[in-house]
Amino acid sequence: MILQTLMAFLGTISFSILFNVPRKHYIFCGLTGGLGWLVYLITLKTSSSEFIATFVATVVLTCVSRMLSVLRKTPTTMFLICGIFTLVPGAGIYYTAYHFFINDAVQAWAKGGETIKLALSISLGIASAFSLPASLFGWAGKSSGKIPKPDDLDQ
Repeated sequence: MILQTLMAFLGTISFSILFNVPRKHYIFCGLTGGLGWLVYLITLKTSSSEFIATFVATVVLTCVSRMLSVLRKTPTTMFLICGIFTLVPGAGIYYTAYHFFINDAVQAWAKGGETIKLALSISLGIASAFSLPASLFGWAGKSSGKIPKPDDLDQ
């Protein structure tokens, strides 16, 4: 489990390099990917459902990305896109296409269905975590609701 988490950490950093993330954020991107994969593995052992494990890991990963975006003053998507890399069902997509091209429709539909469920789990996890109030993650925006005047910005 520790070796897999370390590999997820390094793989996420590699993806960050490929994605042209600024160098100062590599470690934080790696931490989101490694933490997401660790939560996935722990949840998979306790629930034995890939759908639930992917959902829980995505919620945790998205919350961590939101916290890091406030701490590092960076868009959330920088950490989220790199971190979610470990949870994307790439093998499912590959095997769906493979079975499709060798005319094995039954297996293609089976793998395609599993892959779509996992992708749905990821999107539901992201939506759930983004539905939480921003104040939980340290974002302290002005709550007055009015547009600031240029004079107010200097204060």
